[in-house]
Amino acid sequence: MPHDTGLITILAAGFGLAFLLGLLATRFRLPPLVGYLMAGVVIGPFTPGFVADAGLATQLAEIGVILLMFGVGLHFSVQDLYAVRKIAVPGAVAQITAATVLGALVARWWGWSWSAGIVFGLSLSVASTVVLLRALEERGILDTSGGKIAVGWLIVEDLATVLALVLLPALAGTLGGTPATDGAGRGIGTELMLTFLKVGAFLALMYFVGRRSVPWLLARVARTGSRELFTLAVLAVALGIAVGAATLFGVSFALGAFFAGVVIAESDLSYQAASDALPLQDAFAVLFFVSVGMLFDPGVLLRQPLHVLYVVLIVMIGKSLAAFGIMIVFRKPVRTALLISASLAQIGEFSFILAGLSITLGLLPAEANSLILAGALLTITFNPLAFSLIPTIERWLQARPALLARLEPVPDVDVSPADAQTAGMQDHVVLVGFGRVGRRIGYALERSGIPYVAVERDQNTVEALRKRGISAVFGDAARPGILNHVHIETAKLLVIASPDPYHARAIVDIALKLNPGIEIAARTHSEAGQKFLEERGVQRAFMGERELALSMAHHSMMRMGRTDDEADETVDAMRRATSLGMRAVGKDGRPIHQPDRPILPQTG
Repeated sequence: MPHDTGLITILAAGFGLAFLLGLLATRFRLPPLVGYLMAGVVIGPFTPGFVADAGLATQLAEIGVILLMFGVGLHFSVQDLYAVRKIAVPGAVAQITAATVLGALVARWWGWSWSAGIVFGLSLSVASTVVLLRALEERGILDTSGGKIAVGWLIVEDLATVLALVLLPALAGTLGGTPATDGAGRGIGTELMLTFLKVGAFLALMYFVGRRSVPWLLARVARTGSRELFTLAVLAVALGIAVGAATLFGVSFALGAFFAGVVIAESDLSYQAASDALPLQDAFAVLFFVSVGMLFDPGVLLRQPLHVLYVVLIVMIGKSLAAFGIMIVFRKPVRTALLISASLAQIGEFSFILAGLSITLGLLPAEANSLILAGALLTITFNPLAFSLIPTIERWLQARPALLARLEPVPDVDVSPADAQTAGMQDHVVLVGFGRVGRRIGYALERSGIPYVAVERDQNTVEALRKRGISAVFGDAARPGILNHVHIETAKLLVIASPDPYHARAIVDIALKLNPGIEIAARTHSEAGQKFLEERGVQRAFMGERELALSMAHHSMMRMGRTDDEADETVDAMRRATSLGMRAVGKDGRPIHQPDRPILPQTG
């Protein structure tokens, strides 16, 4: 055996335990991130048994930070941020401020300095990108207006964290920590000016040179046809720019990696770059969480249970209430406010990065790391509960219309044009949601000469539809009174194209009260959602993946020589079978494969 196998040992132990505990976490419907952190606790110095090399773990974690920030840069979208800038930017800034103030006050109560309290509060203000995106994707609400606001909000938080990572080393001496630069004797103004000059020089280099040379380099490598070379080029760019930024300009690895991702994101090859970097990014991100878990002392739960409780309350209650209040002030729907509140009720990777740097600079006491880690473990664990409470809170508010009216006043919008156009309308279609799905449905209805009225929460869309002579009402169809303006009582069909499952459920309840005989078609993202809607009276609930599979199956059979009638018959059999939770059987008696479903016996 070689005399030094520390690296191999920590990789084997880290990956192995992270896999087992991550798998165990998913069995309990928890994010795998909880398992990765627990793996670090198991091989850390605070638990008995094997203890991994902390020095190697730190270096591997640094690579994980670089690749995490590189991934954030690759997915950074100025367009997405610009679209929700009016709420995401002031909302995120106000929420970060509120969380920082709460953290600072609590830390000061514990006897910490004000500077330590501010950094501590700032660490508690940043939600986890990984946890948030996964939660939105699992619930099929990433593309909703609330989902877009949450992502934009998160981008602002990420940018604020990047700024903090730049400024903290320069401010460390002034704040009572250990200066990370050779600026002893310089004033805070001079130190900040030098820091901004260095960062400005780095950004100028990336803007004028990097955004041209890096995409050019990747394009040349891509023409070789070698996937290995392209992957190496992506990793060389990410690591090279990160190390170069730290060595030449004195900025952090994280900032360098972030802007490496940003310049690649402008290339046509950004999707392939992200795809090639993803496996290594995932692997080293796991090691990052494992190394963070190694720093966690479980004894803090016994020594300082109230401290841990305060951290959890700040993150899950303080941040959530601040976000909810901000959304209400901006006159956003209660449902969207609740979604944002649930999305931000956790902390993760950026909190660890910020806390680790602050401890290194002497700005935070060592115990802060264990408190932040304990808070992260508990808030990530309880975050699904926050989402599950949204329908309950909505129902509670709907049962109190006076309170709901105060929180979400009905917008003063002129609906008279729609009323005039729909007066006396019979057997028409009410189309809720005019986004990517809704506008295509509307086009089909227009082309077929079928009268319809659109209900949309975006005023610009409503005005554009009215200019085209299409009846449209601005408002939330889930609010009482909105569906009255589209004469739902005389409509023949209600089509809910909104992807928000909670929104669809509320609309169905109101519509059936106003018109018990109306036929309803709704959009859903899961079999559970389909079952729920159908139980509430929806005649047809469309699940995106299933409808896509049916269309592709029909196309495949047509291309392979089957007649249109044969293809339709098979697709109908598939649709009937999937609605029964069984395997469909083709005309020849062979089962049509659908994983994890029992076989429907042939009946002749």
